[in-house]
Amino acid sequence: MKRRTFLAAGLAATTLPGISKAQMENPVLAKWTGPYGGLPAFDRVRTADFLPAFETAIAADKADVDAIAAQTAPPSFANTLVPMEKSGRSLDRAQCIYGVISGTHSTPEFRDIEKLIDPKLSAHRDETTQNAALFARIEAVYNTREAAGLTPEQQRLSWLYWNSYVRSGAKLAGPAKTRIAAINQQLASLFNRFNENLLADEETFTEVTESQMASLPASVADAARAEARDRKLGGAGAIVNTRSSVEPYLAYATDRAMRERIWRKFIDRGDNGDAHDNNAIIKDILKLRVERAKLLGFATHAHWRLENAMAKTPENAMALLEKVWGPAVQRVHEEVADMQAIATAEGARITIEPWDYRFYAEKVRAAKYDLDLNQARPYMQLEKLREAMFWTAGQLHGLVFTQVTDIPVHHPDVRTWKVTNASGALQGVWYFDPFARAGKRSGAWMNQYRSQERFDGPVIAVVSNNCNFVKGAPGEPVLISWDDATTLFHEFGHAVHGLLSAVNYPSLSGTAVPRDYVEFPSQLNEHWLPTKEVLSRFALHYRTGEPIPAALVERIKKADTFNQGFDTVEYLASALIDMKLHLAGDADIDPDAFERTELAKLGMPKEIVMRHRTPQFGHVFSSDGYSAGYYSYLWADTLTADCAEAFEASPGGYYDKSTASRLRTEILSKGNTIDPAIQYRAFRGRDPDPAALMRKRGFVS
Repeated sequence: MKRRTFLAAGLAATTLPGISKAQMENPVLAKWTGPYGGLPAFDRVRTADFLPAFETAIAADKADVDAIAAQTAPPSFANTLVPMEKSGRSLDRAQCIYGVISGTHSTPEFRDIEKLIDPKLSAHRDETTQNAALFARIEAVYNTREAAGLTPEQQRLSWLYWNSYVRSGAKLAGPAKTRIAAINQQLASLFNRFNENLLADEETFTEVTESQMASLPASVADAARAEARDRKLGGAGAIVNTRSSVEPYLAYATDRAMRERIWRKFIDRGDNGDAHDNNAIIKDILKLRVERAKLLGFATHAHWRLENAMAKTPENAMALLEKVWGPAVQRVHEEVADMQAIATAEGARITIEPWDYRFYAEKVRAAKYDLDLNQARPYMQLEKLREAMFWTAGQLHGLVFTQVTDIPVHHPDVRTWKVTNASGALQGVWYFDPFARAGKRSGAWMNQYRSQERFDGPVIAVVSNNCNFVKGAPGEPVLISWDDATTLFHEFGHAVHGLLSAVNYPSLSGTAVPRDYVEFPSQLNEHWLPTKEVLSRFALHYRTGEPIPAALVERIKKADTFNQGFDTVEYLASALIDMKLHLAGDADIDPDAFERTELAKLGMPKEIVMRHRTPQFGHVFSSDGYSAGYYSYLWADTLTADCAEAFEASPGGYYDKSTASRLRTEILSKGNTIDPAIQYRAFRGRDPDPAALMRKRGFVS
């Protein structure tokens, strides 16, 4: 809900008691002005602005909360939850800007400030949720929600507040509340240190020679050369220790020794026994999490985390993971046999190792399907794919994206678009930050700068997509891999989910849904990339402008389930270890030893490592966000596979207007106003069919 999230709600309250005019001129605090309902003044923000801004905003938010709690009038939705939804807007704005800079443009100076701010935020959240007078009012509203004649959305909001406060310790006795607050403070500091260590390792690189790049696709080699130039290195190229730089090298480099060196450096992030080692931090995080869960009345952290998820219990989540594990491992053994056969036939005299998997998988793909996915790269222009995403959102949902240049941004690489709907009305704003740089966390993600709302006047959503594509040679279009294009569509699915929200209250808006549901719309959006409608219009050769050949597209489709063993096991291993770590209770865990032992018990193929090894598992240890929740991607993919089959069975296929309208009406616009399971039944007419997941991954004939 709004009071416990870093997603900005946006507009300022009409009055901000206790904040002087001079303080409000701080760009981190200032009311968002200008077009589109107001937007953050990123161009004026300095690192020195953050600490005073948060000190002021936290004090103002405390004043808001205390005023609500001190009322003498009987509690009601109107005098308790409505002002709660309105309160703390200056803090919301500060947290938005803070989160954006932290994720995309961090510096050593900024990271020093984070160490001061994060514990302050944690303490303030605990003080708010443990405010006895405030909770008494929230509970009274919740207990009388039906008798008071609240709308279904208002009842959902009253439940959300009540449940969130209870889960944060509102009903605990004094000493337990104090301990919960202390634990949250310690965790905030540990999360910060984990992030700092991981970022330090990801800013390292490996120099490579021209001969070690000779077999790389031109765009990948050009990116490595650009990195070397930017870092003023003497060598020909540099492979930065991030996924977007490492994985293409592993797939195409013929120098096996260098593949191994780069692979080891990548999988050992946070695990080098040096100043940036994360193992001791993880051990402390796990101990604190289980202590907190027990204080709150739960057996483990996993049980606490999943109580409000679609899965409900860790046992349900584990059952799904384990059901898929066996078929996926069997497929890996088949994939390795195919790779080993090619290596042997070529006279390589090797046994397939993890640093060989991607390289020989490409050889198998070529042999089995006459397909080298690198053949698709010249047609995968980043800008054309961005246009493709806009086009599909227009075809399905009537959204129109128009680039604008009157919006302040925090880096020259960031561009902005206004978004209008089918009737021409303003729907939202979309920021795009596509390129890797020092101080930017790895991976790809969506941010919600401001949530849509309308209970106190219409407020449009402001969202962003962030990637880590590597810039190529100056003047040349950025070419990305097929997998990266899929990720691009995935993250845009989150953005569309946020943009299409049509709810009253910001705490229920857009992507503010359970973790194992939020990945469903994003995973579904991946399905539009390989449609012929997209590829024929937007997969155009960067030199000739010719569309991707139909024969190549057909080979890509035939190979759709190729390498699913690797993809699934790599992911499942991470999800299973995450869950096992958080089901281990009070056990004294050595993260490295635990990882090795549990993977051995599972029968982890030796040719694969976890997609996110424990010391670098940012989803799980940089915050509580996906802790005991990495399973969510598979849970959501069950919905995704079933939903995709609904489109496939419809007259218009993936562009069927009726099915798209139902998806928008029953799911994408609803936010968290309705239980996700009920949303899905309203769309599909039934619960999802788990067999669809197995069909999608090719694990059934």
